[in-house]
Amino acid sequence: MRRRLFPTLLGLLLVLVLAGTRAADPYPVVVLREIAFDLYQRAVPRAGPEGPVRVVDIDEKALAAIGQWPWPRDRLALLTERLTQLGAAAIAFDVLFPEADRLSPRTIAAGLDGVDASQLADNDEIFAEVLKRTPSILGFASSQNAPRLQNGNKGGFAISGGDPKPSLPLLRGAVAPIAILKDAAPGLGSLSLNDEDAATAVRRVPLLWTDGTLLYPGLALEALRLALGLDTVVALGDTANSGTMEAIRLGPFTIPTTASGDISVYYRAPSPALYVSAARILGDDWQAVAPLIAGQIVLIGTSASGLLDIHATALGDNVPGVSIHAGVIDQIVSGQFLTRADWLGGLELFSFVITGAALVFVVLRLGPIAGLATAVVVMATILVGSWYMFTRAGWLIDWSFPLIGTLIVYGVMIYFQFSLAERNRREVRRAFGYYVAPELLGVIEKNAGKLELGGELKEITVMFSDMRGFTSFTEKHTPQDTLATLNTLFGALGKQIVDRFGTIDKFIGDAIMAFWNAPVDVPQHAHKAALSAIAMRETLDALNEKKTFGDPGIAVGIGIATGVALVGNMGLETRFDYSTIGDPVNVASRVEGESKVVGFDIVAAEPTAIATRDLAWLEAGSVQLKGKAARLKIFILLGDDKLAQSAEFATLKAAHLALLEALRHGEGGEALKRCKELGPAVERRMARFYELVPERIADFVSVA
Repeated sequence: MRRRLFPTLLGLLLVLVLAGTRAADPYPVVVLREIAFDLYQRAVPRAGPEGPVRVVDIDEKALAAIGQWPWPRDRLALLTERLTQLGAAAIAFDVLFPEADRLSPRTIAAGLDGVDASQLADNDEIFAEVLKRTPSILGFASSQNAPRLQNGNKGGFAISGGDPKPSLPLLRGAVAPIAILKDAAPGLGSLSLNDEDAATAVRRVPLLWTDGTLLYPGLALEALRLALGLDTVVALGDTANSGTMEAIRLGPFTIPTTASGDISVYYRAPSPALYVSAARILGDDWQAVAPLIAGQIVLIGTSASGLLDIHATALGDNVPGVSIHAGVIDQIVSGQFLTRADWLGGLELFSFVITGAALVFVVLRLGPIAGLATAVVVMATILVGSWYMFTRAGWLIDWSFPLIGTLIVYGVMIYFQFSLAERNRREVRRAFGYYVAPELLGVIEKNAGKLELGGELKEITVMFSDMRGFTSFTEKHTPQDTLATLNTLFGALGKQIVDRFGTIDKFIGDAIMAFWNAPVDVPQHAHKAALSAIAMRETLDALNEKKTFGDPGIAVGIGIATGVALVGNMGLETRFDYSTIGDPVNVASRVEGESKVVGFDIVAAEPTAIATRDLAWLEAGSVQLKGKAARLKIFILLGDDKLAQSAEFATLKAAHLALLEALRHGEGGEALKRCKELGPAVERRMARFYELVPERIADFVSVA
């Protein structure tokens, strides 16, 4: 648990950091969210019958027919007059008229000598007269450097609920039509788009503006008001009195807005049928256009690229700004809205924290596969749920941040999990790398999760190996020489243990403790332990023959025992080692000590000899071990199965059995003599063994 605590805390901290990032809502997060909302519309653009909206387009064809822009305003007066005659319900200009018409005859004549300019026509007066008697709307544009808008309200406003002005876009100044036109037009609305969207894709359009005191409508809202013949727009403020907008009511239409009074534009796929070239209205056959204009709210604007009124949309298209205003009117009439309640952001944030925290625990507790399944379920739920709510109710639920956040949390937790596994792997290698065979190490690494305090009972074979005469050796050598000798000895003997799948438990001064069949199962563990002892003997003989340790060389005693013991990790929770305790450990240690009395280098308890009958064992009597109530039968190991099958060993074994029988009856002279002759020929250490037999008569007599 403590091993997982640190990555768990880091994972939860990551979730909180990501949640804090989402709460701060920096620009990259906003961009991702907007792109996610755009994908909704690209997948399912607004459908249904087209509303009563038409765009009279000052396009390339019109510029070629009428002349370059700006046109004389008597032409615009003619355009407005004809649209009215064709039955337009409202005529809104997405065009600014901030200066007097320079092409007006009066303006041109004013600079000529001898010409009475006052007797000439003024295009602005002509245009103003037409505006007065037609359902026309002019536009103004927000500008910080322009003067404040004066007499800009053509209709009335009523506020229901809290005052929304603190949250509405501020109209510090406005580029407005010249006074004669502004005063003449029945309607006046803002042409400006959302300041944040204007440079990228237009996703929201302000329906209301304020100078801090008065409210002003957007062009689309004003055009719809005039077409409906209404005098008043109702602004529905937040009932919690927090100074934000909830909706706008205009006659039969209730328009949900953002807190700042914007409408989230739900785009249709671009349709050429929306546009009518201005050249057709100003042409000779203008009355033929009546079916396209009658009963329509007409917006006049330009798609000519040279006039620089082209904007990107959420669908990825570039369209004239006038078509965006037209789309807003069409959207209001169709009743298809996109909404994003303020509480949705909080719900998204809370959901992310919960799912992110759950993902942290799943990955660390159940692993990467379970974590991947959880992440997939979470992401699928987010995508399906947000898609369902968009298509059913027009809700804009952000799936981008939860999706990316979930991927980040999953990726980081997988890294933590990998780091944790790698640390466990390093700990396993630290604990076992020098003490077990590489084959066993791989198996142990796969079960690293079992390296916890505690253990299990299982049958093992234990070996103790001890250097003879170590005390006198240290008296004759420096500590540095002693350490070098032990390192060489342990390295050579330990290799024979590891090569035969033994686990070196520890080095105790001049002794080695090892065991077989733990931490992983080792088939024929007693057999492998016995073969390791033989290999250790042969290795030591080779080193002594090379004078590696000088004269007279080094001797070791080896004790082996097989039985059930407790194996597992022992120590503190923060630092423990894999070891074993139990009767086989004590027996192996005591038997190794008895090897000095027996006079032979490899001695084992009876269970080990029984488990490895194919090896060259000879009974060595029974001994009284410290802590044991009964005497224990022990055996000495002369060699492997090849030696056990040799004629020389068969002869020696027969003589040895005869000696044991004689000793049990208090005899043994001739039998012992015979064994002394045969023993050294099979294994030279047998000479010392038989030499000590007379001193151990009690060990043989006591054997039943």
